[in-house]
Amino acid sequence: MRSITSLETMRASALVIMATRSQDQDLVAGVASMHGVKGRASLRGRGGGCQNDGHGDAEAFSVSAEEEPRPAVQRSCQVIPSFGWHPWFSHQLYDDVAAEPTYKPPPQLPAADETDETVLLATKRVHYQAVLKPAPQDDGFIASLPTPILLSSFISSTRTRLEAYPLALVGEIGLDRAFRLPQKWDPALAESRDGALTPGGREGRLLSPYRVRAPHQEAIFRAQLRLAGETGRPVSIHGVQAHGILYDIVSHCWKGHEKHIPSRREKRMIAPGAEDDSDEEDANTVTGKPYPPRICLHSYSGPVEGLKQWFNPTNPATIYVSLSTAVNFGTVSSRNKFPDIVRAVPDDRILVESDLDSAGEKMDAALEDMYRRVCEVKGWTLEDGILRVAKNLEAFIFGKES
Repeated sequence: MRSITSLETMRASALVIMATRSQDQDLVAGVASMHGVKGRASLRGRGGGCQNDGHGDAEAFSVSAEEEPRPAVQRSCQVIPSFGWHPWFSHQLYDDVAAEPTYKPPPQLPAADETDETVLLATKRVHYQAVLKPAPQDDGFIASLPTPILLSSFISSTRTRLEAYPLALVGEIGLDRAFRLPQKWDPALAESRDGALTPGGREGRLLSPYRVRAPHQEAIFRAQLRLAGETGRPVSIHGVQAHGILYDIVSHCWKGHEKHIPSRREKRMIAPGAEDDSDEEDANTVTGKPYPPRICLHSYSGPVEGLKQWFNPTNPATIYVSLSTAVNFGTVSSRNKFPDIVRAVPDDRILVESDLDSAGEKMDAALEDMYRRVCEVKGWTLEDGILRVAKNLEAFIFGKES
């Protein structure tokens, strides 16, 4: 978050900054209070393109990026906040409405506002052995993990933040079957860590063998999808090595709400001008639905064929796909399928991102690089591509104008 001062000089015109864990929820809210987009008009006032960014301190979608530095009189890059709990940190929550919660808070000692450390370790052991695989046996590692937080409490506090920030999104949320927890801090390294960084990240630590069990990730994911549907907010979804189950979970939310696609015969019977536009209204800002109105597949790394189901015309949610150099050019495999992914995404549903966790010149450069790559595949000029993607980001955040 220390890079926030770079907003004053960035060529990107807006960022969606995303909270991912306990330590950055209030930080994102604070930045939004100072630099938040006020509405559709203020976003348009800057012009530019668009994007979604990084892990660590926060994430960000940004409207980018004129090729020349901005005039000194032009106001700084604006932000749209997003509040969510990333699957990398899902083990830190426990589902207190489950039939058998994995964590039972220990009683406090009567003589002081403290909890017996032995009892606390025992309760944490039960939880972390239930939600991590393999089940950790090292009490030192378990003790280094935070005391679990009630999922219902996080959902409640996020609902409050969404009410306070009417343009806020939900995210980054999702599933990740590849991620492994970092090892506990080495005492010597802990003493020398950069105190300016938001706590809770990996910060160069080696990885442990432990992953978060899929059923636990799915429970956290479903709860946040429900919240997004109830509040009518767009979501940013992270998916790694879980593309099939991720789609199954999301599509189950809208089961029974699919759009009706008229047959040719039905279309001939509809009077001109009498088309029903209720489906588009549902995909904008209608609240109280069991599914989010708009969904961005963040740095999509799944199979090209998988996009067909996401863009099925019967789906009631509007789907967007964002792409980044960091993820989509991170391996030979992802690099090779990038052109096919870009071609498979409709022109009005593609977004550009950096997937970086700090604002500034590096983020601007990452955005420009991805804009150029997308424009090359789409056959757009850079100027045209920036305008198209800016329009797409506006529609993702606010919904399409009626």
